[in-house]
Amino acid sequence: MERVLIHNIGEFYTGDLAEPMKPVRSLAIEGTRIAEFDPVSHEGFDTVIDADGCAVVPGLIDGHVHPVAGEWTPTQDAIGWVGNYLHGGTTTMLSAGELHMPGLDYGRLTPDLVTSLAEVTASTFGSQRASGVKLHAGTALLVPGMTEAHFDRLAAAGAKLVKFLFYPFALDPDEARRYVRWARERGLRSKVHTGGVSRSGVSQICGFEILSWLQPDIAAHISGGPIPMCDEDLDRVIDETEFPLEICSSGNYASGHRAVRRLVARGRLDRLTLGSDTPGGTGIIPRGAWRNVLFLASMCGLSPGEAIAVATGNTGRAHGLQEGILAPGRPADLALCGPVEGSAGRSLGDAVAHGDLPGITHVLIDGRAVVSGRSRQTPPPRLRPVVACCGPNFRTAL
Repeated sequence: MERVLIHNIGEFYTGDLAEPMKPVRSLAIEGTRIAEFDPVSHEGFDTVIDADGCAVVPGLIDGHVHPVAGEWTPTQDAIGWVGNYLHGGTTTMLSAGELHMPGLDYGRLTPDLVTSLAEVTASTFGSQRASGVKLHAGTALLVPGMTEAHFDRLAAAGAKLVKFLFYPFALDPDEARRYVRWARERGLRSKVHTGGVSRSGVSQICGFEILSWLQPDIAAHISGGPIPMCDEDLDRVIDETEFPLEICSSGNYASGHRAVRRLVARGRLDRLTLGSDTPGGTGIIPRGAWRNVLFLASMCGLSPGEAIAVATGNTGRAHGLQEGILAPGRPADLALCGPVEGSAGRSLGDAVAHGDLPGITHVLIDGRAVVSGRSRQTPPPRLRPVVACCGPNFRTAL
């Protein structure tokens, strides 16, 4: 089992909203998991990363992407986008539906068709993780007439989510509630498109009234994707429901600000999750997860630690993942980053609070460096971590 040491850490962000930062200066990894903080001995590691004062943050989690087949999404003729998002600091992604298949007739979706599409998409990511990223694909778009057998197939394919998008809620609310229950019984979570229509133009407008009786596991892009629900509905969803709420890069900035400030005022920041809602009409945004963090910290009044925790621990927990929090026993998914030349302040926290994109040097997934030396999607940070492959007899001063 390979052992990795990261030392000379400047700032350490946990991803845990209860304690967003800790005074951790070194981190030991064994295999795919974090072993301990500040190990007494720095001997016997196979690889040592001198962070040179850079910050360590959990790998960001994008809770709303639209894959189709491998790294190809035809909406924007996007090829290789998953690897580019990795270089933007995103280590885990969750499909919010694979609806961008060329020629797909949204008016003629059947239970077997949506289930089969989910199975195919899941299989294109299941055999190999594109660029090392943990992309959970196979999210079916729910339609009337599905049976428990369809949900069994989705669970067998390794799906994490099902999604209400084209579903005609007024037709049979009891059926929709059954779908939520069937999904939970199989370890799947239900997500629902909220607000106005999607890029396709055929999704149903969904606000407080539907959400109040549907009670999904996650309400997607409550600030718009791209069109938000009305302000009154948004306020009621925040005030009168309990399920996690997502905001995305694709939404309305004013609605996003309104939602975040209202959640903070009610002490319910724990409900907030993030996604990009890309590739799609918003485009391809390799830095999208970080831009959401910067929006929260520089425009919505969150501390840098809180903003990072929303993008990692909150989003991971809402989707039932172990990733997103850096703690012993958790997956070793993390990034080393810091302020770039010309950025405000001397620390990552200063840069994030000012709204400045950080520079990334290294990204680790399950303890393995998948980006090393320089991200191709960010400028380099002022500080430059150094990696040494040292073998089991390596020793370094504490």
